[in-house]
Amino acid sequence: MAWRRLGARGAELIPQIRMSGPMPWVIAIMVAMTAIALAAGLALGNAISSARAEIEGGVTVQVLEPRDDVRAREAAAAVEAIKRVPHVAGLRQVPQAELDALIEPWLGSGIAAATGAAIPVPALIDVRLDGAASPDRLAAIERVLVRAAPSARVDAQSTWLKPVFDAMLSLQVLSISLVVLLAGALAAAVLLAARSALGANRDTIEIVHLLGGTDTQVAQVFQRSIGYDAAGGGTVGLALALVVILSLGRRFAGLGAGLVDSGALVWTDWLLLALVPVLSTLLAMLTARLTVLHALRKML
Repeated sequence: MAWRRLGARGAELIPQIRMSGPMPWVIAIMVAMTAIALAAGLALGNAISSARAEIEGGVTVQVLEPRDDVRAREAAAAVEAIKRVPHVAGLRQVPQAELDALIEPWLGSGIAAATGAAIPVPALIDVRLDGAASPDRLAAIERVLVRAAPSARVDAQSTWLKPVFDAMLSLQVLSISLVVLLAGALAAAVLLAARSALGANRDTIEIVHLLGGTDTQVAQVFQRSIGYDAAGGGTVGLALALVVILSLGRRFAGLGAGLVDSGALVWTDWLLLALVPVLSTLLAMLTARLTVLHALRKML
């Protein structure tokens, strides 16, 4: 029948060459931005999970005694006392040379000679627990340090890093929100394109109906055309996003920061990124189909 021949050649209903016009490039931009936002959210999630697992049982003990000889004696006594505390998996007293290297960027290496007196630096003991640093476990460490090192102060690493985690979690939520907003923007762009194509081909569609074509068959023509454009645009968008993601990954890897390194994408993350153009194409096709069917019901 004539409507079958017309429907099989969807270019007569939507006369445009593939990858021409603005729609494929709009989809490419949307997919690229979605993939970049998703990659940022996944990287932040990996960094948060890795850092939390690493410092969950971390405790820092600072011996604040200003006198060098007393501080050294209290630090040694604190190490021996902490060894007898239950749930302690390991501990390490940070060497003085390492502490000097940590404060050198802020105070300089020759500050003692310049001022004529050394600045007292607290002794640090890094303690690792076999589980989370709960208030009860912190209290147990504080009790044994009362006599061994009266000037010692106990801090859970997860406590003073909590603001950092909260900020990273907020950025992750923002990334997920951007993905949702971009999906909505993609659906809106397809909706407008489908309505525009319907208006431009209204006379042809009426002829198809007179020849026996159904709304579903007409919608399939639009759905197929949008699907081709979305697939092509999505592929281009994903390629652009991968270039940006890999470039940023190399730059952040050069920082050599542990928290940044722990945010590297794993193979499951790359799989999710590869699904972005596929899901975008399905969303575009579904939006086009529903839009056309809804508009055709109003036309007839």
